[in-house]
Amino acid sequence: MNVLFIITDQQRSSHLSCMGNPVLKTPNIDTIANEGGVRFTNYFCANPICMPNRASFFTGAYPSEHKTRSNGINLNPELPTITGILSSLGYHTCNVGKLHFQHMAPTFNRYRKFEKSLEAIFDWFHGNIKLPFPTPYYGFEEVHLATGHGDLMAGHYSEWLREQGYDMDDYHKDPSRVSTFYHETKLPEELYPTTYVADQTVKYLERTANGDYGNKPFFLHCSFPDPHQSVCPPGKYKDMYKPEDIKLPSNFNDGQLLLEHEFLGKYIKLGFEPVLPSLVSEEVAKKYIALTYGSIAMIDDGVGKILNYLDKSGIAENTMVIFTSDHGDYCGDHGLIIKGPAHYRSVINPPLLWKIPRLTKSSVSNSLVSTVDLPKTLLSLLGIEKKYHPEMCQGYDISPILEDPGNKVREQLLIEHDEELTHISRNESFRLRTLVTERFRLTIYDGFEKGDIFDYESDPGEIDNLWSKNEDLKKNLIEKLMREMISIQLRIPTRKSTH
Repeated sequence: MNVLFIITDQQRSSHLSCMGNPVLKTPNIDTIANEGGVRFTNYFCANPICMPNRASFFTGAYPSEHKTRSNGINLNPELPTITGILSSLGYHTCNVGKLHFQHMAPTFNRYRKFEKSLEAIFDWFHGNIKLPFPTPYYGFEEVHLATGHGDLMAGHYSEWLREQGYDMDDYHKDPSRVSTFYHETKLPEELYPTTYVADQTVKYLERTANGDYGNKPFFLHCSFPDPHQSVCPPGKYKDMYKPEDIKLPSNFNDGQLLLEHEFLGKYIKLGFEPVLPSLVSEEVAKKYIALTYGSIAMIDDGVGKILNYLDKSGIAENTMVIFTSDHGDYCGDHGLIIKGPAHYRSVINPPLLWKIPRLTKSSVSNSLVSTVDLPKTLLSLLGIEKKYHPEMCQGYDISPILEDPGNKVREQLLIEHDEELTHISRNESFRLRTLVTERFRLTIYDGFEKGDIFDYESDPGEIDNLWSKNEDLKKNLIEKLMREMISIQLRIPTRKSTH
């Protein structure tokens, strides 16, 4: 069985038409669920920040275990990854698009020709020099890297742009190009990063169909850098959705109350920081959401190209397809946009669609699933013996849910969040932990007496904080959180002696 793993950057679960969005249309992505796949409503990330959660998918471990607890902390290249395991067992592994295992792409000690030169790394990033990328890279035998956000992208994408006769140097240096939340790109649709990722993915599948990799099954990681801010969809996608047609959520005005929150108020007041919530006006929120929709619509068209080729080539008959995102975006919930330590559902609940030929059926599962469950499940579905699984896997095998969406494998899940702020002149850190059950969300902030408890069933907008209103519920959820944190602790290293 081949694996096509499609991931976007900063897309909430409700930003798909198959998940009930009344405005945004995503017909191609929807087919993954509507034509034989399982649509998960209760899938939650292990951490709502890019690098930590992506590392959790590839290692099967929580950030506290793999140690990439915050953006800017490189994932240890010595840790076992699912790509390394699959490669060692005969799979061809390929990445197209964003990886974000490191704050800079190649590990310095492997780039011999660069002689550990920081300037040379930047030169490669921006396409000024062309050298072979050092592989294997975290288990990937083939890498086509597009790193960054919006149209401020680098890596192999920059090399490709130059080959198309387009020089981004002056464009990147233009201080008026990027605003905090969105801007207008100068790139045409055919040169935008979403097009690059979709086309390079199709080209990989063409090489596979032509037998360029022999009879090896593949693990193909197709990673779109959008719709992460600064949002800047090109061409027709820029005006595909109108701000005046956007209806803001009913809890939009709750953001003003959050300014008084014992923990969150301080970080909302700090202003723009890429890993903190931003409190915005109705006008900004509507424009941001409209442009986000445009970015996702472009991704949907790219996914359509990929799925069409899968079907046309016959590869689809033996390929499982997974669609997800690394985390969500507030997109107007509580008056906020972007992401951060306010663990509202919009930011911790990304989409998850999973289709497996001859196993899954078009269905919906409300069972709890965490990012750390995906790698163990994937290896199990591929028939990989447990002795080859990463020792630090902390998740569950959710294969029973894929076979029958009514099955449940967990009663609760944990979300870790450890952040270190270094943007501009700030230098501070914070830590929080969240427990999610099918009905409740509990969040505790390190160093603060008060926390958050919300009832997803009676209060889906997460307005009524029950922390000080239901003492028995609070004690019960805190105990569940404590037991969950105890149960996930690994027994590594394994005891070798009885003495």
